[in-house]
Amino acid sequence: MPDPRVSIPAAYGGVAADAAWAAEIKRLAKARNAVILAHNYQLPPIQDIADYVGDSLALSRIAAEVDADEIIFCGVHFMAETAKILAPGKRVLIPDERAGCSLADSITADDLREWKADYPNAMVVSYVNTTAEVKGLTDICCTSSNAVDVVASIDPDTEVLFLPDQFLGAHVKRETGRDNMHIWAGECHVHAGINGDELTEQSESHPDADLFIHPECGCATSALYLAGEGAVPADKVKILSTGGMIEAARETTAKQVLVATEVGMLHQLRKAAPEVDFQPVNSRAACPYMKMITPAALLRCLTEGKDEVFVADDVAAKARKSVERMIVIGNPGSGE
Repeated sequence: MPDPRVSIPAAYGGVAADAAWAAEIKRLAKARNAVILAHNYQLPPIQDIADYVGDSLALSRIAAEVDADEIIFCGVHFMAETAKILAPGKRVLIPDERAGCSLADSITADDLREWKADYPNAMVVSYVNTTAEVKGLTDICCTSSNAVDVVASIDPDTEVLFLPDQFLGAHVKRETGRDNMHIWAGECHVHAGINGDELTEQSESHPDADLFIHPECGCATSALYLAGEGAVPADKVKILSTGGMIEAARETTAKQVLVATEVGMLHQLRKAAPEVDFQPVNSRAACPYMKMITPAALLRCLTEGKDEVFVADDVAAKARKSVERMIVIGNPGSGE
């Protein structure tokens, strides 16, 4: 479901993800001493060829730790930036630098400067799904799995500016009961499009299914409402990060799970628990930016060394501190 407010560039195509392609990708990566990282929302062939698959923060931390000259980050641009922030000494490449993010683009550094000027004594909490410049203006970063803990760690008398996702912000405000929390009105157009009516219809037609709901989704509040009204047993509703979904998949005793997040996540869930029937709440919830990292794009990246990701040293230093402050709290989270 492309966002009507943006124009999605055409992806690189014309290459089949066959055995010859896979062998060439592995050969080129070894020759470059490169590690391939793939986000959970990537196309299945990209996930399957990667050395590591996960959420953006977990992958960025792997980028900092692995012994490699190059990091090939198969995801969207802000994720590759985060990897560069945490691994400044490595060369970071993204197979298509045009792969953006409607959520990260919903707030700019100038927007944040203006917002901070209105609340000069507030603490800024930014979701990791933001640009490097925004992270550089942030006090503490958070992930979807630790956002509640991060906000709860701040003095209750201190105002909080939470950005950019309004649905995650609403979840945090609901969980912490904090009145002095201001929430930026941003959203991921894919997650926002997974709505409460769809969730209600799916849960009614699959009454025995567990519900895995990403807090960025427009249906998160509806899921809690259904549980509160008794329409769905409360223990079946699980608000989870992408990393949390993998853990929950391995532990669930349900035969079927309805999943409210980008559909690429289903590939890893089905691999984690092949005996469980995972079905999307919205089968059209595919991020066109994520799907720009095609087999052709990855081959181009490894053949031509494109596209390299740069973050200015001063911006990276400030952004790194906001991530490190999050980790000091004690729950670095599993990412978005």
